[in-house]
Amino acid sequence: MTTTGRVSFVGAGPGAADLITLRGARRIADADVVIWAPTAVDVECVREHARADAELVDFSRVTPEEITDLYRRAAASRQVVVRLHSGDAATGGGVQEQHDLCVRLGLEVEVVPGVSVVAAAAAKIGRELTLTEASSTVLISPESSELVSEFAALQTTMAATVSGARTGQFVEKLLQGGYSEATPVVVAYKVSQADELVVHTTVGELESVVKQHKLYRPTLFLVGAAVKAPTRRVSASATTSVDEPLRAARPTRWSRRAASRIATRVDEPIPASEPAAATAPVAEPNPAWTAVEEIQQSVRKPAEEPAPKPKLTVVAAEKPKPPTVRASTATPKKRPAARKPKRTAGN
Repeated sequence: MTTTGRVSFVGAGPGAADLITLRGARRIADADVVIWAPTAVDVECVREHARADAELVDFSRVTPEEITDLYRRAAASRQVVVRLHSGDAATGGGVQEQHDLCVRLGLEVEVVPGVSVVAAAAAKIGRELTLTEASSTVLISPESSELVSEFAALQTTMAATVSGARTGQFVEKLLQGGYSEATPVVVAYKVSQADELVVHTTVGELESVVKQHKLYRPTLFLVGAAVKAPTRRVSASATTSVDEPLRAARPTRWSRRAASRIATRVDEPIPASEPAAATAPVAEPNPAWTAVEEIQQSVRKPAEEPAPKPKLTVVAAEKPKPPTVRASTATPKKRPAARKPKRTAGN
């Protein structure tokens, strides 16, 4: 047991409740206090993982002094606190200042990384953002937005989180840095959430697209040739007859082993190693999400279903009852008669 409280800065991912890491979900399930901002982290992410008795603190409605007092209370009461950040907590979000504050207060501190919003947006559009000579990626936070022109001069792929209300100023800095109006841009807003918006446009049309969709809050912009939408080509020889059955893929040793583990986890029979039939496959439960649910149940059960306290029964005042002698109905066995000694000739 720790002698002080603990604060975990958890990257909640791009927003979807199932895109948080297993460690992040477990930290939320263990937390006595969860600090989060509804504008940055979807409410379902907190509702899905937090305990029913956990204290939820809206970060956007408290002052920095109140957050500091909350950390002091955690140190004095040995509480477990989780501070949720959108995306990856290890690469932005102002974690460093709070991290150092908790260390000075004597708290145990850890940072749990998460899926970044940039990675989620790149996966959504099917584009690879790599650190190569042809296409390197520059990440820009709102605090360093004044350096947009300098980064634009590098003519690389840029990932910038900018307030939608300042899109016009952002476009001006892009043009000043050397980007042309025809440079591809991807507008990614609330990626992976129910109301996500992903639009392909250009630098010249960016401001009008943002106004059209009424994006006034911080929005992710991916700028550069690497995010250009791929051109789809349809080959005439690639058509397949509707009546032609699809050939089933040959199962590998790894896929059979994975299927066995999944089946064992959900108490289902292990599937055979023969190729699957040409019918629609049945979706199997996600073993990773099953692990999250088990973590939630193991943590929530003591709080939701408290074990009944043992009842003490006083028996000293009662007179002991005499033992009851029951007549046996069984017929007693006869002992064998003692054998008489044989007489010998000398007696």
